[in-house]
Amino acid sequence: MSTEADSDEALMLRYADGDMAAFQSLYRRHRGGLYRYFLRQSDAGTCDELFQDVWARVIQARKRYRPDARFSTWLYTLAHNRLVDHWRQTGRRPLSESDTDACEQMDCAGTSPSDPLRLAGLRECIEQLLALVASLPDMQRQAFLLKHEAGLTLAQIAEAMQARTETTKSRLRYAMDRLRAAMPAECLESSDHD
Repeated sequence: MSTEADSDEALMLRYADGDMAAFQSLYRRHRGGLYRYFLRQSDAGTCDELFQDVWARVIQARKRYRPDARFSTWLYTLAHNRLVDHWRQTGRRPLSESDTDACEQMDCAGTSPSDPLRLAGLRECIEQLLALVASLPDMQRQAFLLKHEAGLTLAQIAEAMQARTETTKSRLRYAMDRLRAAMPAECLESSDHD
């Protein structure tokens, strides 16, 4: 059970006071979601660069950090801003085509191998979903990933993206509508049975 002393905000304040274990806890909690957020929007090399840059900014900002918002909102605001800066510097984002296995990215390790056809179908659906997410318009994709990868609330996504709540809600709705319309029926049906 998490206590107030174990909250992300408390850990960041402890880190600002020199507690390296507090930083390590924050890093362990958020590294996977943050990495996937970048990976879904860039190639692996760019992802690594952006990921490291955001953590470097967290380290640099530790003395100035104030828990005015949830730590995760602050972290993903840094990530969003860094991604936008990258797109401005390069002129545009490349389509996300990762060389890693899609099922590994989605953490399918717990899926039972007892039905290889079902597992193969699941893998294909995941690959199609990842390709569809990569093809979403930038702002819709970011909102979708902040919700489904980072687990942020609507208000936190709006704050991280510096947008109005209604705008963010629309982006999420349009993203979901596009994904549902483009996903093959067999993928949608298999998710309904689980």
